[in-house]
Order: sequence, then C-alpha cells, then structure tokens
Amino acid sequence: MISTICRKAHFNAAHRLHNPNWSDEKNVEIFGKCNSRNYHGHNFDLEVRIRGEIDPNTGFVMDLAVLGALIADEIEERFDHKNLNEDCPEFKELLPTTEYFVKVIYDILKPKLDKEQLLHITLHETQKNSAEYGDW
Repeated sequence: MISTICRKAHFNAAHRLHNPNWSDEKNVEIFGKCNSRNYHGHNFDLEVRIRGEIDPNTGFVMDLAVLGALIADEIEERFDHKNLNEDCPEFKELLPTTEYFVKVIYDILKPKLDKEQLLHITLHETQKNSAEYGDW
C-alpha cells in the first residue's frame, strides 16, 4: 500500500537576486527590489513529502520524527538566519531564487532517503509565492 506523508518546517534567510553577467540597470529591471545591494529576507515555509510503501510492521512510510530531525539537521541548521549569497556554498555559482532553492533542498534530502521512496518539496517564499520540485 502506497501513502504520502508530509512534514513542515520554517526558517528565515536573506538573499539578493543579481546576475553578475548583466549590468546593474538590467538587474534592477529584471529583479526589481529583490536586487537590493543590502539583500532582503524571507520567512520560508517548507513542506517535505515522502511517498512510499507503508511498512506493515510500523504502519509508517517513514517515521515523521526521523524526517523532522533530518530536515532540522540538513536544512534548517544549514539555511536558517543565513545570507544565501554569502553564507551558503550551494549558491556560490547559483542565483538563490526560490526555484533553485527548492532544487537545492531536494538534492540535499534525496540521498538520505531509502531508494524506493519518492520525494517532493514545496518551498513557500511568501504567502503568495512558492516553488515545487520532486519525483512527482
């Protein structure tokens, strides 16, 4: 029997959207206030979904406490109260857009799961804006 579980988390991070290959004028034109030289922050809400077989012995797809600890250790600890551009090597050569950020989170968590488990990430940058990435 297949089921999907979801664990939510919250963290805060700052970033600046700036393409170094463009002029300052083009960066402002494309990214607007998200191009602020002083960066800007978000209160990110994260949803991590795992889909897989229910273990007949535990009734779990995955122990939600284990998933919570994994998210805390691998994602919240790494990104909470960080400047994504300055503090996080994942964004050294990558624009810290929500679209790339959700893929980065997926790439961190996917190798930590059982091979047969599917992963789907939703990252809410604001109440109105989010991005998704995953196996389905």
